[in-house]
Amino acid sequence: MSERLTGPSLSRLSSAVLDELARIVGRAHLHVGPAERIAYSFDATFPQDVPDVALTPGSAEEVAAVLRLATRERIPVHTRGAGTSLAGGAVPVGGGIVLSLARMNRIREIDPADGVAVVEPGVVTAELQRAVERLGLFYPPDPASLNQCTIGGNVACNAGGPRCLKYGVTKDYVLGLTVVLADGRLLRLGGRTVKNATGYQLAHLFVGSEGTLGVITEVVLRLVPLPRYRGTAAIFFPTLDAASMAITAVLAAGILPATLELMDRTTINVVEDYLGMGLPREAEALIVAEQDGNDARAIQEEVQQIATICREHGATRVDLAASPEEREGLWRARRAVSAALGRVRPNKLGEDIVVPRSQIPDMVRRIGQISARHGLPIAVFGHAGDGNLHPNILFDRRIPGELERVERAAAEIFAAALELGGTLSGEHGIGSLKREFLPDALGPETVALMRALKQTLDPLGILNPHKLFPERPGAAHADFLRTLPVLEGQTPG
Repeated sequence: MSERLTGPSLSRLSSAVLDELARIVGRAHLHVGPAERIAYSFDATFPQDVPDVALTPGSAEEVAAVLRLATRERIPVHTRGAGTSLAGGAVPVGGGIVLSLARMNRIREIDPADGVAVVEPGVVTAELQRAVERLGLFYPPDPASLNQCTIGGNVACNAGGPRCLKYGVTKDYVLGLTVVLADGRLLRLGGRTVKNATGYQLAHLFVGSEGTLGVITEVVLRLVPLPRYRGTAAIFFPTLDAASMAITAVLAAGILPATLELMDRTTINVVEDYLGMGLPREAEALIVAEQDGNDARAIQEEVQQIATICREHGATRVDLAASPEEREGLWRARRAVSAALGRVRPNKLGEDIVVPRSQIPDMVRRIGQISARHGLPIAVFGHAGDGNLHPNILFDRRIPGELERVERAAAEIFAAALELGGTLSGEHGIGSLKREFLPDALGPETVALMRALKQTLDPLGILNPHKLFPERPGAAHADFLRTLPVLEGQTPG
């Protein structure tokens, strides 16, 4: 690579390299203009870095050819889905090639007999769900960004969602993958059978690898029968402890709800300010519980049982949906969280931690203390049934010193989650924003083994560099955010 030039309007790649890339993907799918490259410079967080070029290949063969060139020239490659990452995973730190898989968006096959779907990585999650549901099938993983995010990104980050309590996360539905390695080799891993005990389960090595080991170009997904009925309740508690005890009691009673979603008092009040729904502002917790299945009466009985258990554990109000319209009304508060938070502050840092269910009240209390200590509103919501919480730190980066307080608050949230026996991420991944905390979560020996695997599959380190692995001993969350540029006039996230 030639010496890096300054400014977002110039590429550091030679004209010969750009011409070769154009021959591989077609001139129309090589994006080198300033505005084009800025469009690929950020994800759903707020850091940015401008790539030298963005490509939109149309096949696995084109991806392989690009990676062979990138290996030969030692050019970093940042694979991109829809750019919905909440961990900085799609920011092209240090420049290089952004490899957008948006054009590879075909559902190749839906096979009801085998219960599988074969899809390209650029298929939008909600579009796949609608397609299989028309055939009476069900693809359960439902990340909040399902109307924008893509299957390839879901696999790369092992995405989850509200239904994961009952149905599991993305990895539980991946039967096979086609992956292109850094040197252009194409691997077909797994298959279309539910059982497979033949050799190392290499397909799952790439699930959750965040683009650091290879580029996913095809996915074989397991499908299950579509449940015909749903029952829903919104349940308010005076304390988080009461809500936590109720959740434990529901699961101990042998009930496995499809979802158990949590909103804390800060979130309840922000949503009430936004929608004016009549939510009780004094409540410390709101649980949205939902069950699904094929026996309408059994589902309603289970929802009633959930309501009874919650009342026995101190619930002060239980709203049960008697129709699909009422169900939508009960979900309205939970779905409005993101828009409501945007009205409080112009910026937010949406984090993703997991703690044991019994530690949810303590974790939320600690987050409240962190909020007060740093003078920042922090709303907490998430998936209470599996302990996956999303603390959202609300701030205004235009205020001097505000970003530094955000960074310190985030670091303290991570430390608290680890101290309570939890971990750094349940569904967003590590990306670039949490990389320096990885040894604290996994231990140095595990991180060393991960590095060895990375070295084996990507010896030059060209695949999604500056992600996942720590780079500066003792560095904090703050160090990365302060060093990554944010372009003037850009306010993504």
